[in-house]
Amino acid sequence: MTHASPLSPPATRQARPAALARWLWAVALLVVIVVGVGGITRLTESGLSITEWRPVSGVLPPLNEADWIAEFEKYKQIPEYKEINLGMTLAGFKAIFFWEWLHRILGRLVGMAMVVPLTWYAWRRAIPAGYGGRLLALTSLVGLQGALGWWMVASGLEYRTDVSHFRLAAHLLTALFLLAGLVWTARDLDALARDPAERPTRLTGGSIAVIAILFVQLLLGAWVAGLNAGFVASSWPLMNEHFVPEGIDWTGGAWWALTNDPFLIHFLHRWWSWIAALALLLLARSLLRFGAKREAGLLIVVVGAQMMLGIWTVVSGVSMWVAVAHQVVGALLVGIAAAALHRLGRTAA
Repeated sequence: MTHASPLSPPATRQARPAALARWLWAVALLVVIVVGVGGITRLTESGLSITEWRPVSGVLPPLNEADWIAEFEKYKQIPEYKEINLGMTLAGFKAIFFWEWLHRILGRLVGMAMVVPLTWYAWRRAIPAGYGGRLLALTSLVGLQGALGWWMVASGLEYRTDVSHFRLAAHLLTALFLLAGLVWTARDLDALARDPAERPTRLTGGSIAVIAILFVQLLLGAWVAGLNAGFVASSWPLMNEHFVPEGIDWTGGAWWALTNDPFLIHFLHRWWSWIAALALLLLARSLLRFGAKREAGLLIVVVGAQMMLGIWTVVSGVSMWVAVAHQVVGALLVGIAAAALHRLGRTAA
């Protein structure tokens, strides 16, 4: 008679959807934290302080004065230092280096938090049928996110004093897409844990419309961040005493202005937010009709909080901590919207 090695995986599948759901909820929370630290990194102009992408050796910060000086010398070669931070002290460099290093470390932590448990659950044959591909796709998305982060940083190392707002948007929106995917999959697994006959939830037509409206708002918000467009006006509801702000540059054409002009993008972001809020509140009303009070209540609260934080960010002159709170609550809004849309999909099925 033969005996299985204690290191051998179980011979039969023992799906553990509840455990997998808890894992994905934890990773989703970690993604929200990374988004918050990313906001601090951007607002402190720290994103270009590390000029190399070293996925392994970059885990450790400089450990002695010679290492710090070497890193500082690399930073001195890029346009941001030469045109904006010329004369910065080593102490000042250490301050901005910290936030970029922490942001990258947390990004690596998200990767490890996906790869290690996924490998373990796969080896234990604990992944329910039909979920392996989705979990692998979410894990791959973390790797893509890291690559997009470096692609974003690289845009500011040779000819620019900041990063491309298009690349910043790709980096941020991928993180938010990952967050939504984690929440959606966690809710599918929670439902499966309660009832083994449950099938994955599908999007409804109305849900796709809500996602499209919210995507536009998130894209505009990312462009506002990348162009520092929040600084062009510090009054609300008017922008520098005008509803449509003066200073929009139309000389490159309407499309160029729509995608590059900070005045126009700020204007669109602040007013499209009302369309996004209306879409989300209508979603909340639909949920209430189906008895989903928890999801509807959370959605209403977070939409209200996000609107108030957006206005506060403007009138505070983009106070760093208010702006960071706006970005963090925005990430929470994406997660809660994903949960709400999932509930609507289950109810409508």
